[in-house]
Order: sequence, then C-alpha cells, then structure tokens
Amino acid sequence: MYRRRGKALEVLLAHPGGPFWAKKDMGAWTIPKGELSPGEDAIAAAQREFEEETGLRLEGPFTPLTPIKQAGGKIVQAWAVEGDCDPSAIKSNTFAMEWPPKSGRQQEFPEIDRAAWFRLDEAREKILKGQMGLVDELSHLIPI
Repeated sequence: MYRRRGKALEVLLAHPGGPFWAKKDMGAWTIPKGELSPGEDAIAAAQREFEEETGLRLEGPFTPLTPIKQAGGKIVQAWAVEGDCDPSAIKSNTFAMEWPPKSGRQQEFPEIDRAAWFRLDEAREKILKGQMGLVDELSHLIPI
C-alpha cells in the first residue's frame, strides 16, 4: 500500500512479530505478505494475506510489480495499491511457536507487531534487502 503526502510517496511496511525479530529494525521490515493456497488466485491471496496481517481490506485498482526472489528462495508476487490507514489501528493474526526454545511451551505471537508509513528513502533502509526492488519499482511507476 502506498500513499501520497505532498510531494512525497510513502509505503506501508510491517515489522514481523515474534521473538526473533523483536530487537531488529533496519533491514527487518517487510510488505504484508503470505502464502498462496493451492488453486488460489495470486491477487486474491494478496488481499487475504493483507487483511489477515493488518485487519484492513484492500480494494483496487492493483498495479502488478515484478516478482522478486528473496535470499531464502521464496518468490514474492506483489501489487501496488493506493490507500491510507492508521498503522496504530492494525490488528494482526497470530502464529504459535515453541518459546523459549526447547521449553516445550507454545506461545502465540502476532504475524506483525507493528506497521508504519515510510518515505521511499526511509523504506529502502527499513525493508528486507530482498524486497528493496519493490520499493525501487514503485518509485518509477507512481508519479508524484
């Protein structure tokens, strides 16, 4: 999701939840995203995942971005959509994991623990390195 603020373009980024990401900031943020279910349309999956991770429903029009391959090999298909929201109102779904490690205890953590709007220059510093191409492409696609 992007928005225009005067002569600046801003993107909404999400900070992953859970103990691994808790103290990471620069290079840790991501676009809200998730897994494609078998037989699911990619844009429908993107809308579903965005809603699960933020509690917000996206409406188009959607502009497809070039798919990227992250360091771990995961292919990310993404779309740009103009919108606005209050990041403090975001409500994420949760996941369970054993924590602390080898404790035998399962704990629930939010998929994303916070979200924020960033100018493109800030977003390039905050976003996972493998997703930086999405920010660069958006900067060329959307006129200010």
